[in-house]
Amino acid sequence: MEIKLSDYTTHDIINVCLLAGKIMLQSGAETYRVEDTMTRIASSFGLPYSHSFVTPTGILFQANDSESAKMIRIVERTTDLQKVVTANGISRQLTSGEISIQKAHELLKQVDVGTHAFPIWFQIIAASIASGCFAIMFQGGWKDFVPAILCGGLGYSAIIYFHRLVKVKFFAELVGSFLIGVLSLLLINIGFGQSLDKIIIGSVMPLVPGLLITNAVRDLMAGHLVSGLSRGAEAFLTAFAIGTGIAVVLTIF
Repeated sequence: MEIKLSDYTTHDIINVCLLAGKIMLQSGAETYRVEDTMTRIASSFGLPYSHSFVTPTGILFQANDSESAKMIRIVERTTDLQKVVTANGISRQLTSGEISIQKAHELLKQVDVGTHAFPIWFQIIAASIASGCFAIMFQGGWKDFVPAILCGGLGYSAIIYFHRLVKVKFFAELVGSFLIGVLSLLLINIGFGQSLDKIIIGSVMPLVPGLLITNAVRDLMAGHLVSGLSRGAEAFLTAFAIGTGIAVVLTIF
């Protein structure tokens, strides 16, 4: 099916581009992937000279020289790769002419308001089991497996709770790692556990910003220096908050 610009308004095309970019960026997609998706959508509708500037906190997009640039502010960012894949799939269907731009906009709105993440209880259980497995992987004993499960589950639960209570992201990581350190020391002191360092290391692994670090490196390699450095700074601050929480416990106790 041949796509003609006259069939749609430029305003419709810009809205779809921005919505697709917003969904992907706030769900954990790399900066260059977001820009490439928006550019491909605009180009398939007869706008080959569109311009976009994407940072982790906002998207600036201009369809052509005659249109004003539009911006979307990204306030909350999470990790939901299912949304990234779905939005990418819709953009491919749109550029290949399988669906109309109105249909694409409706589908993207459904993806935007939908929730593809696992239930909180499932995330906590998964983080707990992962913590125990990490403790074993880092050459801890089987006596450290259950304590790492308990500490990892407590730390992840604390992060989820404090993220909702306080909108300062790094405060939640700080409190979560602090509680992990306190519980680890308590379990070691009562004889439930063998190696303190292995329990702590395994418990904090689910809190480590692995996706942030990966995206920061990939953005830097793709030439997106602003996004790469900002993502790297965010990952550093998160890791610093985790390390500070553990250091405070070891210093005080």
